Amino acid sequence: MVLLGTSGGPPYWPGSEREGISSAVVVGDRYYLVDAGHGVMRRLRGAELGTRFDTDLDGPLDALAGIFLTHLHSDHVVDLNNILTEGLYNGLQHVERVPVWGPGNRGALPPLFGAGPAPEPVAPQNPTPGTREITDLMVQTYATDFNDRLFDNRKPHPSDLWEAFDVPVPARYLTDPNGNPCPVMDPFTFYEDEHVKVSATLVYHAPVFPALAYRFDTDDGSIVFSGDTGPTPNLIKLATGADVLVHEVIDPAWPRSLFPEPRTDAQEGLYQHLIQAHTLIEDVGPIAQEAGVGTLVLSHMVPGNRPDETWEACGDGFDGQLVIGHDLDVLGIGTAA
Repeated sequence: MVLLGTSGGPPYWPGSEREGISSAVVVGDRYYLVDAGHGVMRRLRGAELGTRFDTDLDGPLDALAGIFLTHLHSDHVVDLNNILTEGLYNGLQHVERVPVWGPGNRGALPPLFGAGPAPEPVAPQNPTPGTREITDLMVQTYATDFNDRLFDNRKPHPSDLWEAFDVPVPARYLTDPNGNPCPVMDPFTFYEDEHVKVSATLVYHAPVFPALAYRFDTDDGSIVFSGDTGPTPNLIKLATGADVLVHEVIDPAWPRSLFPEPRTDAQEGLYQHLIQAHTLIEDVGPIAQEAGVGTLVLSHMVPGNRPDETWEACGDGFDGQLVIGHDLDVLGIGTAA
């Protein structure tokens, strides 16, 4: 496994060298990308993934076997477009059609926080598109570029390069995105090839919905990515017995410093999202302990410009190994460790 980018949230943190959230699960000569935050293409080059990582007009995407998006917040998907567009000159044309998996359409606008009239939604005809729809819209957005590459450069058509899918969360868990965004459920397997089996579960990142965590089981071992989430029993079920749990974390001192009391409605809304829909430093270790994982790896750290000492307390209550993640860290899994 390679941690490509370990920064959390949309800010480009002052003084930080961390890129946006993204990781690669490497199995043999292939790898699977989890999330696509800012800087992922440069980090893929730096990680020397693929067989053409050091050539000018090819590149690391020649070994890409799949993309898995945990949720559709911009900091997790902002550079998906770079992979699908500029990927034409970074190796994407050398692979079989890449599956792109992620959450489906939310199906309803999130609730309005606070008093006052509701704002006019963006794209009211389809205000919460899912992964398949988003990639279709990207193709439309970059049609000028794609057609130039297709007609002038003789590059492949986008439909020959990838196919996007919405993760098939059982319908009974999708009925109430506002009232019950993380119903208790068992993990389910939705993807399998000769290298990996991938399972998922809903996690709590309200008002974002669906928000997913993923588990990759390989012949070498298993690794779980929490995605963005507050504590939830769903994640513990998914991670039980895994070799590695890659988990997000937030320093609660940061939102308190940003929004001291008294807070406006808007400030209160963001404050509550930050402390409830993410996992606090003091909660990460007990989650890993209950799941019985061997190694806890911190990534998607908020804020992304704090020293390692800030995160050391994440190991409290955990008997295994704690790794404070940094961009381009390489970690072996199970028998490959």
